[in-house]
Amino acid sequence: MTDSPARLGTRRSPMATSQSQVVADAVTARTGTEVELELITSYGDVTQAHLTQLGGTGVFVNSLREQLVSGGIDFAVHSLKDLPTAPAEGLTVVAVYERDDPRDALCARDGRKFSDLPSGAVVGTGSPRRVAQLAALRP
Repeated sequence: MTDSPARLGTRRSPMATSQSQVVADAVTARTGTEVELELITSYGDVTQAHLTQLGGTGVFVNSLREQLVSGGIDFAVHSLKDLPTAPAEGLTVVAVYERDDPRDALCARDGRKFSDLPSGAVVGTGSPRRVAQLAALRP
């Protein structure tokens, strides 16, 4: 165990910090090393552009990779779905945490279910994956 905590880089979103805290707690429980979260803002977090206009590769992860390479953080936690498929030179995925429930949730007025939404209803999302899923369910 070292005197200084390990620095875990994570995006600032509530989901990312929640997932990263679970990993931080697991690392501490297994190793005795304290872990502190380093909140990092990615280009994907601040741009107003639609994801499909950004090229879709690395917009959420490049800032974390840069911090790893420069030594600003010791390790990072990130959703696999957002990682580019090509490996980053000098970096390795060394662990994959147990996946949580992968289902999305619909938040609709009046407690409506997806099947209750009227024809032509608008569902807001910035995710191309969810757009495709919704279009497949309700062409």
